[in-house]
Amino acid sequence: MLLNINNLSISFGNAKNPVEVVHDISFSIAENEIVGIVGESGSGKSVTSLAIMGLLPKKNTHIKGEVFYNETNLTTLKISEARKLRGSEIAMIFQEPMSALNPSLKCGFQVAEMLQNHTSLNARDVKKEVISLFEKVKLPNPLEIFNRYPHQISGGQMQRVMIAMAIACKPKLLIADEPTTALDVTVQKEIIELLKELQAETKMGLLFISHDLSLVSEIADRVIVMYKGNIVEQGTANQIFKAPKDDYTKALLASRPTLGERLKKLPTIAAIAEGSFKPKLVSSIERSVRHKKLYTTTPILSVRNVEKEYYSNSGLFGKKTAFKAVDDVSFEAYEGETVGLVGESGCGKSTLGKVILKLEKATAGTILYRGQDIAKLSSSETRMLRKEIQLIFQDPFSSLNPRLTIGEALIEPMLVHSIGKNKKDRMGRVEDLLKKVGLDETYFNRYPHQLSGGQRQRVGIARTIAMEPKLIVCDESVSALDISVQAQVLNLLNELKESFGFTYIFISHDLAVVKYMADQLLVMNAGKFEEVGDADEIYAQPRKEYTKRLIDAIPKGI
Repeated sequence: MLLNINNLSISFGNAKNPVEVVHDISFSIAENEIVGIVGESGSGKSVTSLAIMGLLPKKNTHIKGEVFYNETNLTTLKISEARKLRGSEIAMIFQEPMSALNPSLKCGFQVAEMLQNHTSLNARDVKKEVISLFEKVKLPNPLEIFNRYPHQISGGQMQRVMIAMAIACKPKLLIADEPTTALDVTVQKEIIELLKELQAETKMGLLFISHDLSLVSEIADRVIVMYKGNIVEQGTANQIFKAPKDDYTKALLASRPTLGERLKKLPTIAAIAEGSFKPKLVSSIERSVRHKKLYTTTPILSVRNVEKEYYSNSGLFGKKTAFKAVDDVSFEAYEGETVGLVGESGCGKSTLGKVILKLEKATAGTILYRGQDIAKLSSSETRMLRKEIQLIFQDPFSSLNPRLTIGEALIEPMLVHSIGKNKKDRMGRVEDLLKKVGLDETYFNRYPHQLSGGQRQRVGIARTIAMEPKLIVCDESVSALDISVQAQVLNLLNELKESFGFTYIFISHDLAVVKYMADQLLVMNAGKFEEVGDADEIYAQPRKEYTKRLIDAIPKGI
C-alpha cells in the first residue's frame, strides 16, 4: 500500500484538556487508486489530509496512531524531513486557489519555486518545464499566464496553476481537497477529467476530498464516508452509492437536489434521522396553476436592453479597449417568483446582479423597479431602494464584521434604516429573526468565527431579511456549503419566500440547485442570454448547444 493510516486520532488544545476531532480512523490508498472522502463540514476530512501532509500546527495538535507512506511513519518525521517529502512525493491541491497562491508573485514563479526546491534543473530548464506543465493542465497561452499574477486569471485557471504546482515533481500521492468547490460545472468537469488523465498517466495514488457526492461517484474507485470525526462506512463507489448501509450515508445521498422530480421540500439529514421526512412532489399542474397566477400580475422588476461595458488601457499610451460584461439583456421578475440565473464563470451573472443592485452603473438600457427607473432616483429614493433590494453574499464569513457579535451585526442595518422604535424593540426583532432562520437567542452574543458555515449563512440571511426587502439577489449563496447544510438553507429560503412574498434572483453555477429553486430560468453566456423560459422546460428540452453542454457537465452520479 502507498498510504496506510492506522487508528489515527487528532486532538486540538492544551495537553490537559484536548478536544478530539478525529476518532481512531483507519484506511489505505494503493498505487494507481483513487479514494474519495465524503462528509459534511466538520466531519474531519480536511484535518485528516493536513495530518498526512504534516501541516497541522505542532504547538496545540496531538496525534495518536500511525500514518505510513510506504515504510515511513509521517507522524514521527522531523520538520526538515517532512519538507523534503512534501511536494516531491506527496503533494496537495488546496480548496481555495486564491488564498493558496501568493498574490504578490507571478504564477510561473510560484510553480518554478517547487522545481527549484526539489530538482537540480537549471533556470532555463525550470521555465521550460513550467510552460510544459501549463500545457499539460490545458491552460490557454501558457507563456502569458507564466507572467501573470493570480488576480489576472480566472478561478478555473488559478485552480489549474495549483494542479501544475502539485504535479510538478511527479508525486506518488496527490491529495485534492475540495478542488472544484467554487468552479462552474463545465470547468469542474474539465478539472476532474484532467485529474483522471494525470492519475492514469503517472499511476499515482489520489485522495479526493469533496462534499459533492455525485462528483466523487464519477472519479473514485473506493469511497470513505466520514461523520463527526468517524468513518461510518467505506467500500467501492458502487457499494456506497448503489447500496449504502449506514443511515447517515443514506441521508447524505438523499439531501442533494435531483434533476428529475421536483420536491416541495428537500430532505435534510436531521429530518431523515428523525423519520419525520415525507417527500412531497410538486406536480406539473400545481406549478402551472401557480405560474398562471404569478405571471398575470405586474412585474416588480423590468430589465430592458441593459449593457455594462468596462474599459481598459492596452499599454501606457495605448487606446482604451471596451469589453461588454453584460450585452443587451432583457427580462422581467414577478413578485413571489424565483428567477434562476446560470452560466459559466465570466459570463456576466454577478455583474448583472450588481447593476440591478445599483452597485455598478449600467452603460445602456433601463431597469424599472416597481415602474420607476432606478437610474433617475434621488438620493433619498436610492436609500429606500437599498432597503427594498437586498443581497445575500456567497461567503458569509467575509461579509460579516468579525469584530461585531451576531446581535450587533443584525441591529446595525436597522439603525441605518431607522427600523424599530428603540433598542428594546430592535433586540426583540433580532431574537425573532434568529428564530426565523433556525437559530436561537444564544447566538446573539456569539462572534462569526464561533459559528459553522451553515450558521453564518443563516445569519447572512437574517441580516438581509431584517431590512424587510421585496427583492433579494442571492449570488452563489449556497455554493460553499456542504450538501446537508445546503438543503437546510434552500428550504429556509423557500419558507421565507412563502412567508414574506420575497422575489429572488438566484445566481449560481450549480444547475441542480437552480433547477430546484427556479420558476423562470435565464441561461447566460458571454454577456448575453442564450435561453429564457420555464426552468423545467429548459432542463427537459434545451434548445441551444451551450445549454446542453452545461446540463451534460452536471455530475449525474452512479
